[in-house]
Amino acid sequence: MKNLSKKNVMVRLSFWLILGFAFTAVSSCQSKSSKEKEMVKLWSDGPFIKYEHNPILQPTAGFELKSVYNPAVMVENGKFSMLYRAEGEDTGAGAIGLAFSEDGINFERYANNPVIVGEYEYEKGGVEDPRIVKFGDTYYLTYAGAGDRTAGNICLATSTDLINWDKKGEILQPRSGAWNSHQIKAGAIVPEKINGQYVMYFQGEMEPWKTRVGIAYSDDLIHWHEPLREPIMRPRAGYFDSKGTEPGAAVVLEEGILLIYNGWNEELVHKTGWVLFSKEKPTEILARCEEPILESTQDWEGHSLFTESIVEHQGTWYLHYGIMDKVIGVATYRGSITGSKEKP
Repeated sequence: MKNLSKKNVMVRLSFWLILGFAFTAVSSCQSKSSKEKEMVKLWSDGPFIKYEHNPILQPTAGFELKSVYNPAVMVENGKFSMLYRAEGEDTGAGAIGLAFSEDGINFERYANNPVIVGEYEYEKGGVEDPRIVKFGDTYYLTYAGAGDRTAGNICLATSTDLINWDKKGEILQPRSGAWNSHQIKAGAIVPEKINGQYVMYFQGEMEPWKTRVGIAYSDDLIHWHEPLREPIMRPRAGYFDSKGTEPGAAVVLEEGILLIYNGWNEELVHKTGWVLFSKEKPTEILARCEEPILESTQDWEGHSLFTESIVEHQGTWYLHYGIMDKVIGVATYRGSITGSKEKP
């Protein structure tokens, strides 16, 4: 593995998770507690560092002639598997390609790409932005289908080898007159059962770019329902996510459900942040970042970094992300995701 640059601009951090005996309203964005709070430091040893030779994947030809971006990554038996969105010849809004790596940086494409393309009415305009989890021997891939009926939907496909996919169709759609009536997408399934159910965080909007985060549940990973009429996380005035938020990927920690998400402001500058939800009540926010954990720091990165996965391998955490909807980069952090507890 090549060395990571020590000259990269460090991403500003405010990784203090407020944990305690808090009661928080479903729609709250900050923790409230009547008792003494404990502090748990997240990524306590330092920030994510961008790989000095980014981008790690660039467009080539055919189905990915124009762009490759917004990857979903898994690590199994020491091997990284990446599913990424690509745009090129006859792809419409996108097709999904597959690549493999031994180190999370140098990826080799699957020879018979793409592995998922638009086929049905609900996705005939293209397939976008994969997110992946695995339960048992089966991979579950959510993606957005560009179809006729709505501006967006959440679709699901399953596989046992990452190559051959069984499409289950649309699993969640916008609801007329609701907070997500214009569009939904970005289904991030929590990789463990929570209170006996499967949980998925997703993005919804009533107006373009004014997005929020909602929650859905399932008993079988195939049939999903949204029980609430309101989102569970909203943008915050004065923060990097003041206009919109979109789920990236979830990790289950001892402290709660850590959701990596993307946020943007009125200028549509996209940055990556985190929020911690309760495992007992996955609509309840325990803590939320004050600053982004990943953002553009070089001119060629433009104004948009977009993260849809977080994985850990041999003590190193990897964020693989899209850059300006054109190429793919990676940033890493080595160390425990949580540090020692201390009093405020």
